[in-house]
Amino acid sequence: MKKDMEYRRFDNTVILRLDPDEEICEQLMKVAVRERIRLASISGLGAVKELTTGVFDTVTKEYHANDFQGAFEIVSLTGTITQKDGEAYLHAHLSAGDAKGNVFGGHLNRAVVSATAEIILQVFPGQVGRKFSEKIGLNLFEF
Repeated sequence: MKKDMEYRRFDNTVILRLDPDEEICEQLMKVAVRERIRLASISGLGAVKELTTGVFDTVTKEYHANDFQGAFEIVSLTGTITQKDGEAYLHAHLSAGDAKGNVFGGHLNRAVVSATAEIILQVFPGQVGRKFSEKIGLNLFEF
């Protein structure tokens, strides 16, 4: 049986370590549910071997996914955890660089850790929801 990521919570800060073969989005959602996080910001770095990022086309209102495989360093992992329909909602972006310094990124759909990922969640008191905007085509903050 594979163990889950390890983390510690210090008041309103959660420090996570993900290990090889763990998927970042899946593990962030698990900790959000376990810790009953309703609003948080995400910051992280590490290394991944597979990632899928997307770019939203504002004209067609569709995401275009890009898949990458290989050795990548996470240059930036940033995002939010909010609520949509009473459930945790993850919105994250990831940029990752290859051995030649080329950086790829966008909206994070999936990323599999190769070595480790170090992620910090800053938890805020209160809640911000999400509501789908027909005009924009995305789930926007709802205050």
